[in-house]
Amino acid sequence: MDNIDIESKIKLFTLANSLAENSLDKVEEELKIDLERRVPIEAKRKDYYLQFSLQFRQEAKEMGEHYEVFYCLERSIRSLVVQLMFEKYGEKWWDEKVTPEIQKNVDNNIKREEESGYTQRSELKIDYTTFGELSQIVNSHWEAFTDLFRNPRAFQKIMTSLNLLRGPIAHCCPLAADEVIRLEITVKDWFRLME
Repeated sequence: MDNIDIESKIKLFTLANSLAENSLDKVEEELKIDLERRVPIEAKRKDYYLQFSLQFRQEAKEMGEHYEVFYCLERSIRSLVVQLMFEKYGEKWWDEKVTPEIQKNVDNNIKREEESGYTQRSELKIDYTTFGELSQIVNSHWEAFTDLFRNPRAFQKIMTSLNLLRGPIAHCCPLAADEVIRLEITVKDWFRLME
């Protein structure tokens, strides 16, 4: 009789646990949050990941946070450029307003990617511009951005700073402590520029 009671209790516990996990899954999905209940990332990594030095793995973990910030920032900047250029100049803004030099560079980047056999990164040409070219597009057509950005010189200063900070992040080098602070301040400056 004791074995049956223990077995029943284990089954009830397992069922209750499954229901709780299911409820937490729904909460995470609805609120778009991660309660970090999953298996740690290191446990999911392929065998080869553990062959990298502990120092590099720790640096990667630290840099991941900065990459996420810059990824969101850069994606939002590209989206803003597309939106505001479209609103000001219409559907053909890319063909009519972007310099031939930038268009040629983008076409070359797309062609190089197509010839590689890899999956194309995007359908949008703006995603093939460099960060510096994004700046050029905005500066060349400031009238499309005046309702959003207060000052063209402040915009250029912030974009130049972001481009310099982007280098280590994009090229897998750790950010110095001072540069982490500078990144945080520059991102705040970016949002302040749009107030």
